[in-house]
Amino acid sequence: MTSFWVSAQNEQLALQYFDDGEFEKALTIFEENLQKQPSNFFFFQKTLECYQQLKQYNKAEEIILKRKEKYNPPMLIVELGYNFQLQKKGDEAKKQYNLVILEVEKEPNFAYQVANSFEKKVLLDWAIKTYETAQKVNPNLNFDYQTALLQGQLGNLDLMLEKLLDYGYKNQENTALVQNQLSRYLMDDTEGTFADAIKKSLLLKTQKSQDVYWNQSLSWLFVQQKEYGKAFVQEKAVYKRNPESFYNIVTLARLAIEEKQNEDATTILTFVLENTQDLELQMQAHHFLLSMEIESALQKEYATIDLKLQDLLKKYGISPYSLDLQILSAHFKTFYLNQSKLGIELLQNALKLPLNLREQAEVKMELADIMVYDEKFNQAILYYAQVEDNMKNDVLAHEASLKLAKANFYKKDFDWTLQQVKNLKQSSSLLIANDAVELFLLIQDNSIEDSLRVALQAYAKADLQLYQKKNEEALQSFLTILEKHKGESIEDETLLKIADIYYQKKDYLKALSYYQNILDNHKEEIYIDEALFFSAEIYRKHLLDNEKAKPLYEKMVLEHPDSLYYTESRKQYRTLRGDTTI
Repeated sequence: MTSFWVSAQNEQLALQYFDDGEFEKALTIFEENLQKQPSNFFFFQKTLECYQQLKQYNKAEEIILKRKEKYNPPMLIVELGYNFQLQKKGDEAKKQYNLVILEVEKEPNFAYQVANSFEKKVLLDWAIKTYETAQKVNPNLNFDYQTALLQGQLGNLDLMLEKLLDYGYKNQENTALVQNQLSRYLMDDTEGTFADAIKKSLLLKTQKSQDVYWNQSLSWLFVQQKEYGKAFVQEKAVYKRNPESFYNIVTLARLAIEEKQNEDATTILTFVLENTQDLELQMQAHHFLLSMEIESALQKEYATIDLKLQDLLKKYGISPYSLDLQILSAHFKTFYLNQSKLGIELLQNALKLPLNLREQAEVKMELADIMVYDEKFNQAILYYAQVEDNMKNDVLAHEASLKLAKANFYKKDFDWTLQQVKNLKQSSSLLIANDAVELFLLIQDNSIEDSLRVALQAYAKADLQLYQKKNEEALQSFLTILEKHKGESIEDETLLKIADIYYQKKDYLKALSYYQNILDNHKEEIYIDEALFFSAEIYRKHLLDNEKAKPLYEKMVLEHPDSLYYTESRKQYRTLRGDTTI
């Protein structure tokens, strides 16, 4: 046991020397280890690399030939060729590489090891040649995926794309693998040229072939680009030939709602209601449609929405299947009609139904939200804690943790809130992590210069009013904070809240003036990206002034690549710049 530990320690030390460029020291240990374990390929490889780094090419050749006599795997021929290449002996290197290709011709199964060996040495053309040779000899072997990735590394993206798409079509069980690779290139596709190439290729394939695979692939691409209306056109084509594909269409509607593409979402959901007899899907569609309607409704429309909810619950009945509608109804009664007692009653009745753990958690989460609305913070915290315990490691648990922290914030228990959001800053959900960071910084920054946290207490009260949808009261509270605490740390957060309220009120010029205040006077603060993005959105969508929107989106793209609003900013900037899309 002790000798094993010493050996492992030695190996670690040798690797450290190697990484630090101290090749002579590393070589001493690796040579010794190779002597003790001559069959160990790792020690051989590292010894060889040390010789080559020290330009001791004769010694490198010697150990390659010695090993070749004993074991003779074809990749040793690659090693020999590469050793010649390092000495600028190109012809001799090429001779060895051609010899190894002959070995692959004799035994195509060698292709994996040989190509991998070439790839490690960034001899990508030779790696491609290896795969192509093996596939030619044995057509049952398929290296299209590996070859495609190598073409991508060489910058031959068109060739890579065609090979990947063909591979995905022939091996449809590996479609996700192909899409993952394409996604990686799309992420770096700042000019949008690769996305356009994929569209062209897929559109041609849908025209030539009637196979729904290509419609599904186009739908996938449009979802990546957040073009849900275009994705829906493809999903409809799939549905006509496969009427079982409704769940994909409902998912598409949900994604469109998340991105505030309500017009496309409404079109999709209307199609669902017109074409399905599945009660569960119908309820989902109604739930999404009403959620959107509620979000943009005026107060005079509330009574009509309430009746719609009641009618739907009568139509579908009170059961686990209609749970989303019950939760939505309880939320609407509380936050829009100020009837929290009726909301609580609805949810407590829902908890008596035979619900699974997740469904119970969803009901308890809404119950907790209503308790916060009623300022019964301790009861809310209790429900959030139950969701945390019952849904461990689930995104719902992280959401409950953040809401629990917010409840403590509204309760003005700032130290406890700080403890909670510290852990949430590492959440796997980007939105939750982002909100946690913002809450953490809000409390921390406003506790340093104001030990009594006077401004923070006023902010917590105003933020609670906003949560309770008492928007006018909240606006007055935030304006008062701005007046009383001008120049303090709380200023930029307050400016953002006021701007957001005016945005919601559709008072766009006032919203712009507060966003501009952030851009002018709080350039180093964390809300600069939001001020840029929402200013650009106002100019583009509401004031129809693209000339003013474009430089704001451009600034977002160039200076805030980590922002939640980066992807949308890049898309809008490209559109305003006049990039051609298909």
